[in-house]
Amino acid sequence: MDNRNLEKALEIFSSLITGEEIGRKNKDTASLYEEYSDNSQVYDMVTMMCKKMNLSLYEYKDTIYLSPGSGNRVFGYTNEELKKEIGIRVNRELYLCYFIMYGVITRFYTDTSTGTFTEYVRNEDIINAVDSMLASSINKINLMSLDEVEENSFQAIAALWEELPLVISEENATVKAARGTKTGFVKMVFNFMEKQKLLVENEGRYYPTDRLRALTENYFEQYKGRLYDIMKGAAEDATYQQNQGE
Repeated sequence: MDNRNLEKALEIFSSLITGEEIGRKNKDTASLYEEYSDNSQVYDMVTMMCKKMNLSLYEYKDTIYLSPGSGNRVFGYTNEELKKEIGIRVNRELYLCYFIMYGVITRFYTDTSTGTFTEYVRNEDIINAVDSMLASSINKINLMSLDEVEENSFQAIAALWEELPLVISEENATVKAARGTKTGFVKMVFNFMEKQKLLVENEGRYYPTDRLRALTENYFEQYKGRLYDIMKGAAEDATYQQNQGE
């Protein structure tokens, strides 16, 4: 093994796990990106280290990004850590935050075949999206093969959301992050996503970063998960059940 290549691979890995973006257009990390993209030994060592540490490596517009794999206890968040980070207390609030995050992602992104992105979202856009998605999912429950936990989870999220008053500020930029309103709940999620370098805010408008685009086009597309199945699968389940009854 070439010591120089090992040192470069370790330098790249160290930069990535501290949240630094390594890209061709970043003058501070351009040389590291060239090592990663042009040196096969460095590339192999970086990808191996990521795999061993349960980390996913994504590339978007000549920049590489790192994301914790599912269940990564070292680089990811536990549910308790995530609740503390966002500013919530109980699991049903966390599940609502997950649902809101899903709403943000799906507002920005359609699928990889079109690569369609909305330019920006506002607080009220996401409130409307969550209203629509929850109404749709509750209507689909009777059509889908959900287990008891899944059904109860959707009902708990919907009940919590309906309990919250709207309260939209006249100035979006002055919206306060808080658990007591729909507006405040969405703002908490926005704040968390900003801190994770997934969104950038300007006068109440939230724009996706390249990091969000990279994760969406790769991680989200590959690991949509059960929530995606439930949100998108009602038609297939309904058709299947109809055919079974014929």
